[in-house]
Amino acid sequence: VQLQASGGGLVQAGGSLRLSCAASGRTFSTYAIGWFRQAPGKEREFVTAITWSGTTYNGDSVKGRFTISRDNAKNTVILQMNSLKLEDTAVYYCAAARRGVGSSSGLYDYWGQGTQVTVSS
Repeated sequence: VQLQASGGGLVQAGGSLRLSCAASGRTFSTYAIGWFRQAPGKEREFVTAITWSGTTYNGDSVKGRFTISRDNAKNTVILQMNSLKLEDTAVYYCAAARRGVGSSSGLYDYWGQGTQVTVSS
């Protein structure tokens, strides 16, 4: 599976962005997909994930603000980010897991290249 994250950019605090993760491969629908982010000088942080069947898991810092969804027919996962805060600034990565789902980056087998999200005041 190859993943391509897109949709990052510059947005003011309180605004919204929509990230996409496009995947290649006929088995995409069987993978769990997660989003992680990494800010400068910080460790990679779990954001949210979705199983092949649509069950979602959110990190505490984004609950109520970010929503993940998937369209298996289009091999795409969407991360809708609302009420963005300065601390959401980071490079966002999507990743695919063949087995399991969760907040540990070690669960994920394939990673996209990342897309920069910058939230300004």
